[in-house]
Amino acid sequence: MTEPRVPGTEEEDDDWVDLPCGEQAHVQDFDLGMREYACSCGGTHAVVMDMHPPSRFFPESIVGVLKEAITPAEDDEFDEFGTPHLMGAVMEQLPEDVVAVDAAENGSVGYALLWVTEMDARDLHEVVVELVVELMDHAVSHAETEQSKSEFEDQMLEFDVTEFVDEYREAREFEDEYDTPA
Repeated sequence: MTEPRVPGTEEEDDDWVDLPCGEQAHVQDFDLGMREYACSCGGTHAVVMDMHPPSRFFPESIVGVLKEAITPAEDDEFDEFGTPHLMGAVMEQLPEDVVAVDAAENGSVGYALLWVTEMDARDLHEVVVELVVELMDHAVSHAETEQSKSEFEDQMLEFDVTEFVDEYREAREFEDEYDTPA
C-alpha cells in the first residue's frame, strides 16, 4: 500500500546528501546561515555554502590580497577567488573528509554548492588557514628577492594558526548567523 503524501513533497534521490560519516541528510536540512550540522552519527560537521564569503575564515584585508593575487583559470565558473576555491583546496588535501553537493538545479534550497566535512567548523577553519599559509609560502618562494623570502619566513615562525583561528572566531562572534566581517 502506498503512503499518502502532500502533492509536491515527493523526495527524489538527489535530494539526499551522503555525509562523510556515512549518514544521510536531506538537502533541506541545510539552511543559509548554518555553519555546523549536528548529525545523527553523534558528531558535528562543518557546513559551507557557495555564498559564504571567504571572510568567514580571514579578515577582509587578507581576502582582498587573495582576490588580487589569485586569478582563477579561464575555464573556472567563478570570476574571482572565493569560498569555492578555498573548499576546493580542502577537498584536494582531504578528499575523504569532504562531501560536495551541486544543488544548482534545486531551486528550493537557496544555495548552489554545499560542502559538508567530517570535521567541525573550528577544525575546518584551521585547515583552511593552514592551506592558505602553505599557498602564501609557495608564492613567496618564487619572490625575486631573498629579503622577501626571509621576512615571510620570520613572520611564519611567529604565526600560530590555532591562536589566529581562536582570535578571529572570537572577533567574528560565530555564535549566530548574523556575524559581520572583521
